[in-house]
Amino acid sequence: MQNTRLSQIVNINIRRLSQWSSNPWRRTSLIAISLLLGFFLASVISTSTGAKSELDILAAAITVFFVELTNRFVYSQKRLTRSDGTITPRPLTSEMLNSLKLGITYGLFLEAFKLGS
Repeated sequence: MQNTRLSQIVNINIRRLSQWSSNPWRRTSLIAISLLLGFFLASVISTSTGAKSELDILAAAITVFFVELTNRFVYSQKRLTRSDGTITPRPLTSEMLNSLKLGITYGLFLEAFKLGS
């Protein structure tokens, strides 16, 4: 790719964002926000598809496809082992995507339990 002014600005902003998110507290808070966003999206999915009762099967298929695609993306990545025996952490985007998936799954289970009682 050419080294244009726009690509330089994008690269600088990506580098700044990665430096900002290298703090463990910020990383943990971004992952927690992603989990809560997934929980909220599960509530939105179940409410909006339950109101019409026409999109239930399509919404379930899309949700399962998203969960399986996320599993494949997150868990197929090779994690390197450092010289001291510890494993390198996953990238922040993978952790946030996995957390979003967990929030959606947990939210849909909770909605199912609410409807079953």
